[in-house]
Amino acid sequence: MRYAASLATVLALLWLGISGVYKPLILGLGAGSVALVVWISRRMDVVGVEHNPVLYSWRLPVYWLWLLWQIILANFQVAACALQPSRVNPRVVRVPVPQKTALGKVTYGNSITLTPGTVTLLLERDEVTVHALTPASAEDLESGAMAERILWLEGARSAGGGRP
Repeated sequence: MRYAASLATVLALLWLGISGVYKPLILGLGAGSVALVVWISRRMDVVGVEHNPVLYSWRLPVYWLWLLWQIILANFQVAACALQPSRVNPRVVRVPVPQKTALGKVTYGNSITLTPGTVTLLLERDEVTVHALTPASAEDLESGAMAERILWLEGARSAGGGRP
């Protein structure tokens, strides 16, 4: 039940922050929509330890800021490729997936796809297949920095022994 309560709290705060309207009718509709989503989530059996919205706690905003910075840097690389097409040398690479939880693996695959110049093609149990626009993009993935960051996000001990 605590997972459903934490999901409802996170959804309500998100809804209040995005809506910005605090009239009784709107608040009632918001509460109804949050209750409906929590009910559907419980019926689908996707509320639990691994799907707890507060699982990542304070680490999630820190990770989002780091990912946003990576997206900005990758945008500059892609813009340089548009201005200088000779830099484009696409390749498909396979990168190990060190995350143990399904949520961590999906976060890794989605983070790769969100970063311009890389697209997750196939996410398997122990590796991810990625299309990289440039050799630099492929090398960044092969270095494991993003994988280590997601291990840190999950609270797991990384190969480097702490925060990447």
